Amino acid sequence: MCAIMGFSSKSVPLDTIRRQFEKTVSRGPDMSRIVDTGSGWLCFHRLAIMGLHEAGMQPFSLDGDWVVCNGELYGFRALREKLAGKYTFQSGSDCELLLPLYREYGLEMFSMLDAEFALVLYDHKSDSLIAARDPIGIRPLYCGALDDGSMVFASEAKNLTGLCREIRPFPPGCYYAHGEFVRYCDIAAVDAVCYDDVETICRNIREKLTAGVEKRLDADAPLGFLLSGGLDSSLVCAIAAKKLGRPIRTFAIGMDTDAIDLKYARQTAEYLRADHTEVYMTRQEVLDSLETVIALLGTYDITTIRASLGMYLCCKAIHERTDIRVLMTGEISDELFGYKYTDFAPSAAAFQQEAQKRIRELHMYDVLRADRCISVNSLEARVPFGDLDFVKYVMAVDPEMKRNTYGIGKYLLRRAFEGDWLPHDILYREKAAFSDAVGHSMVDDLKACAETRYTDAEFEARRRQYDFARPFTKESLLYREIFEKYYPGQAKMVVDFWMPNRAWEGCDVDDPSARVLSNYGASGQ
Repeated sequence: MCAIMGFSSKSVPLDTIRRQFEKTVSRGPDMSRIVDTGSGWLCFHRLAIMGLHEAGMQPFSLDGDWVVCNGELYGFRALREKLAGKYTFQSGSDCELLLPLYREYGLEMFSMLDAEFALVLYDHKSDSLIAARDPIGIRPLYCGALDDGSMVFASEAKNLTGLCREIRPFPPGCYYAHGEFVRYCDIAAVDAVCYDDVETICRNIREKLTAGVEKRLDADAPLGFLLSGGLDSSLVCAIAAKKLGRPIRTFAIGMDTDAIDLKYARQTAEYLRADHTEVYMTRQEVLDSLETVIALLGTYDITTIRASLGMYLCCKAIHERTDIRVLMTGEISDELFGYKYTDFAPSAAAFQQEAQKRIRELHMYDVLRADRCISVNSLEARVPFGDLDFVKYVMAVDPEMKRNTYGIGKYLLRRAFEGDWLPHDILYREKAAFSDAVGHSMVDDLKACAETRYTDAEFEARRRQYDFARPFTKESLLYREIFEKYYPGQAKMVVDFWMPNRAWEGCDVDDPSARVLSNYGASGQ
């Protein structure tokens, strides 16, 4: 990961900029730089992943233009060869391509990129800033207006607190130019439904996911894998192990008292002959980390916070005990293939509508969680299920075929990898959400802690001070009050609580845990 900021004016003192930018130095602890564009500032903290030498340090410049980018451009070497006759490249960094691409294609370049990225570019001819973000929002970007009306962009909301009255996430799949946001890609939209037969769909799923993993194995820094023992992270590990042809390094975490997933992660690691590490967390560690996690996330969402505690503590251990710099994760599969609660979707159209909503909002929830928990520990996240070609294909598959009419969720994904990829028991294991599967005691401990903070009367009075996304449990009130301590008045950065679709029969619940659903079944075993 890296951290970026961009200012379209010089109305903020440089000392203030340095102080605000320092808040995200953990994203890029290797080197830092701030450059004067002539009418504003571009800032960069570097975590060296591709092109490890100093020549790969940003901002990059080209004939008066400047760019800072937190991203990975897949297939960049072929692009560089194509442009090599016209441009001279000084480093092995993929992001050095961006200014030549902009010079050649202008704003059209964003729709050409196979990448996860957030960037700010200064165009000297128009004397203006251009900002853009990848179609899913895997790389973070926030924006706000200063008192003089000029714009500022930053990797995280914490960079903008105290500078901007209103902080908003930069919309994924958009660029900002000439004073307006333009959508260049709606990744969740479907132009034509795919009605291929099951065998063809499963073959395409396997081939496209395999390609998504393989391209993300390209790194000049040490690579590791988060392995929960669930289907998604296990598949990522299985594909990587086959492609690399050597033992991969895997990491799993669970509560010290009742971890559910650890045994399945161990089983998968043994099957793959991985170099496997188990991390245990205690009740006290969870409670002690709660405020830290909410502060680094910049959210009050219950689901996101619960799932982040284990991920944060696991990544913290990886950072402290290993030389790993890049982590592969299993996020985004659920949004494509379904959660436990989408088993209750009343129709194929409802399933598809829910999937589109989740994909479009991912940058505020699971993707945010993965980015912050990993980057705060000076690591980079790579998300193969977020591969653009893979997401476009799965979103286009006939939603009737993605619904759980098979007796088990994510059937197409499971069937696609039948064979010697994973043990059958792992491949067809019931879904268990990460915040439940690290051990049911974790969520129980958090809820019990919140219960001790407020009487019923205090809860009712204090929750009513919030008009937007009003807390509805003591746990949600606790999280909201911590959030407001670090991001006062910025609740609209998150659209709402991530919850099952209450409009569906069986989903009108007050807790996001799958444990409250009637189909939880064997998930907790």
